[in-house]
Amino acid sequence: MRRELGDRRPGWEALVESQGLGFHRSVAPGYDGRPYWDEAAHYVFTMAEVLDLEAAVEELHDMCLKAVDWVIKRKRYADFGIPEWCWEPIRASWKRHDPHLYGRFDLCYDGAGHAKLLEYNADTPTSLVEASVIQWFWLQDVHPDSDQWNSIHEKLAARWQKLAAPGGTAHFAWTATDESGEDALNVAYLQDTAQAAGLRTTAISMEDIGWDTGREQFVDLENRPIGSLFKLYPWEWMISDPFGQSAVERQANGSWMEPLWKMLLSNKALLAVLWEMYPDHPNLLPAYLDGPRELSAYVRKPLLGREGASMRIVTPGQTQDTPGEYGAEGYVYQEFWPLPDFDGWHPVLGAWVVGDEAAGVGIRETRGLITDNTSSFVPHRIDT
Repeated sequence: MRRELGDRRPGWEALVESQGLGFHRSVAPGYDGRPYWDEAAHYVFTMAEVLDLEAAVEELHDMCLKAVDWVIKRKRYADFGIPEWCWEPIRASWKRHDPHLYGRFDLCYDGAGHAKLLEYNADTPTSLVEASVIQWFWLQDVHPDSDQWNSIHEKLAARWQKLAAPGGTAHFAWTATDESGEDALNVAYLQDTAQAAGLRTTAISMEDIGWDTGREQFVDLENRPIGSLFKLYPWEWMISDPFGQSAVERQANGSWMEPLWKMLLSNKALLAVLWEMYPDHPNLLPAYLDGPRELSAYVRKPLLGREGASMRIVTPGQTQDTPGEYGAEGYVYQEFWPLPDFDGWHPVLGAWVVGDEAAGVGIRETRGLITDNTSSFVPHRIDT
C-alpha cells in the first residue's frame, strides 16, 4: 500500500459533477483550499492486500451478525441505550430475518499489519457515490490498465433483485434537514441501482411521509400506502419522532431498510460487545462500556456519534476533544490506534459490504487524528 501523487484531469470539476457528485467543490477549512474530492493523490494496493482485506471484512461482518444474535439472546439492549419498548420489536425483526442491504466498515490499515475495526456504519452509511461511481470513472480515465476494488454497483443491483417484492412501489426517503445534499445524493443513487434491478421506485423526503389514521398506514404525498421503504434516516432518530412507535409497529407488515435489528450494529456499543465475544481478535481493538480500564491511550466515542463529533482522544501527556452534541446516550472506550502516516496524511478505509459480501473500498484522509466532515475523499487502484 502506498500513496501516489498525480495531476487532476482537465475539467475534473465538470466531469465528476456530470457523474453525480454535487458537493465535490467543498473546501475543507484549514486545508489550503483542498476540495472534498481530490484526485491529485491516490492509494495503490497489491492484489494480495485487497484479498486479505476482503476476507477480513467478510469475517467482521459475520462476527457482527453473531453479535446481534448474542445481544438479543442475552437481552443486552440497555448497554446500547435502547428504550425498553423497542426490545421486543428488535427481537421480532431479527427472528423474521428482515432483509438488510449494505454497510460500511471504517478500518485503520497501512498495508503491513492487520486492518483494525474503528467502527461499523450499518444503518445510514454515506460516501457511496464517490466509492462506487466517481472513483471508477477516474480509474478508467487515468489508469485504464489498473484494477480497482469496486464491485459496489453490480452487487447493489444484484441485492435489490433478491429483495424485490412482487408488485407495488418501493419508496426511497432522505431527510430534508441535510443541507449539504449528501443524503439526497446517496438515496438517488440507491434508487437508481434499484431501478436497474427492475424495481418500480419513487422518492420522498422523510418530512413528507404522512400517517393515515383510518387505514393505520404510512402514506406518500399521493396518499399511496408505503410498504417497502428505504430510508437514509437512522432508527435512533426515528424512535424519538412523534410517529416513531407507529413506524416500529409497522415493521411486522412492511419491508423497511435498513431493518430494525440494525439498531444493534449502528451503535458503537457493538465495539465493546465484539471485544467481549472475540477478545484479542487481530482485526479488533480493545473496547469497553464501563471506562477505559487498562488502556493508557484510548478514544471515548459517543454510542450514536457521527462524523467524529463529541469524541475525546486520551494519550499519555495529551487530551484532545472534538466539538459536538452527542454523548447523552453514553460512551464506548476504545483503544487509541493511530492512523498510518503517508506524507503527513492519515487515511481511513471505508470498506463496503452489500448483503453479506465485501464489495469495495473508499478512502478518506485527513491531517489530524480524527476523520470528520472536513476530510477529503481520494481514489485508489490495484497495482497489476
